[in-house]
Amino acid sequence: MRPVSKLGRLFGPQAGIVQLMHDLGTAMTVNPDMLMLGGGNPGSIPQMQQVFRLSMRKLLDTGEFDRLTGNYGPPAGDPRFIESLAELLRRSCGWDVAPENIALTNGSQSASFMLFNLLAGEFDDGRRRRILLPLTPEYIGYSDQGAATGFFLSNRPQIQPLNDGLFKYRVDFDSLQIDDSVAALCVSRPTNPTGNVLTDEEITQLRVLANHHGVPLILDNAYGTPFPGICFTEATPVWDSNIIVCMSLSKLGLPGVRTGIVIAAPEIIRALSGMNAILNLTTGGFGPALVRDLIESGEIIRLSQEIIRPFYQGKAQRTVGWLQSTFDPAHLRIHKPEGAIFLWLWFPDLPISSTELYERLKARGVLIIPGEHFFPGLPSPWQHSRECIRLTYAQDDAMVEKAIGILASEVARAYSEGSA
Repeated sequence: MRPVSKLGRLFGPQAGIVQLMHDLGTAMTVNPDMLMLGGGNPGSIPQMQQVFRLSMRKLLDTGEFDRLTGNYGPPAGDPRFIESLAELLRRSCGWDVAPENIALTNGSQSASFMLFNLLAGEFDDGRRRRILLPLTPEYIGYSDQGAATGFFLSNRPQIQPLNDGLFKYRVDFDSLQIDDSVAALCVSRPTNPTGNVLTDEEITQLRVLANHHGVPLILDNAYGTPFPGICFTEATPVWDSNIIVCMSLSKLGLPGVRTGIVIAAPEIIRALSGMNAILNLTTGGFGPALVRDLIESGEIIRLSQEIIRPFYQGKAQRTVGWLQSTFDPAHLRIHKPEGAIFLWLWFPDLPISSTELYERLKARGVLIIPGEHFFPGLPSPWQHSRECIRLTYAQDDAMVEKAIGILASEVARAYSEGSA
C-alpha cells in the first residue's frame, strides 16, 4: 500500500474503536460462539422490539416508507422530528430549546467527531487547542477522533472505596487545570466505560468552570435521561446555551439506524448542519421516523423508565452477584454500577496488562475490552489503566455467567503466575 497521509494514519487499524468493532463484527458473524462481554450492542428487549415493529408497519401502510427512501432531507435532519423533540424537552426537562437548537447526525460517533474537530485542533493564529476530559477513564470512541495528535487532555480521578468490594471515580477538581489550550470540556453521563454517573454537584462545578473559562461543556448523554434512561441513580438532565448535549437512539434498541442528536446553541447547530451537508448531504431518516410518534406523545419517556431501565438494572445486579460469588475478593474491585450497560472491573496489582488478559480470554472464546484504551490524553503513564477491563452485561444471562467463570479462572491464573 502507498504511504497514507497523517490524517489517514489516525484512522488506522490500531485505533481502539477499530479493534472493538472488528472483534464485535467477527463475533456476531464469523464466530457466533464467542462469548461477547465486549462491544456496546444493546440487549434485546422484546417489548421494545414490538414497539419498533408496529412503528415500521405504520410507515409501510401509510406510504411514509416511500418518502423516506425516495427523498433527501435537510442537512440538520427531519424537521418534524426536531420540532417534536424540542417540545418534549421543553415539557419534560424545562429546557429553553427550539428547533434551531437541534441537529441530527448519522450516529453519536459522527456527532462527537464533528464537534471535537469543530471546536479543537489547529487555529489560524497557530495555536493548538484540545478537548479536556475532566474524568478518566472515558469512552473508547473518543480516543482517535481528533484530526491531529495530542488532541485530548485528561484528568485522573479520585478513587473512592465503597463497601462490598465496590469503588467509585469522582472528578478531582483540585488537580483539574483549564488553560488557554482547552477548547471544551467533555464528559459522558452515565459514563462509558465505568457506569459512573457524575453527581449533580459535579456537573454544576463543571458548568461553572466552563462558563468561567469561556468554553463549552459537552455532555455525552447516550445512556442518560430523559431517554433511554439507563440511569440507576438520581441525575438531573441539564442544558443551557453553553452546554452541548449529545443523545442517541442506539440504546433504545436501534443501533442500526445510526441516529445521533445534538442540542446546542444555534451557531453550533448551523456549523454541524454544514458539516452534515459536506460529509453526508443529509442524515438518515429511518430512526427519526420510527420513534417520531413516541417523541410526540412522550411515550418514549415512559418506555425508558418502565421497560428499558429495569431491564438493564436487573442485569447489572445479577452480573455483580455472579462476579462477587466467583472471584477471589482480594483480586477484584467493581465500579459501582450507576448506569449504562457496562461493568468496570479493577484487578489491583494485576501481574499482566489488561491487553494481555484480553488476548488470553479471546483465545478461550471470551471477548472483553482492555482498559488501556479508555485513558486518552493522560500526561503521564498510570499503572491503574493496565489493571482494568470493561465488560457488557447486556447480552443473554447464561452467556454472561458462563463468560464470567472463564474470566475468573484467567485472572486467578495471572495472579498465581505473578506470585510464583
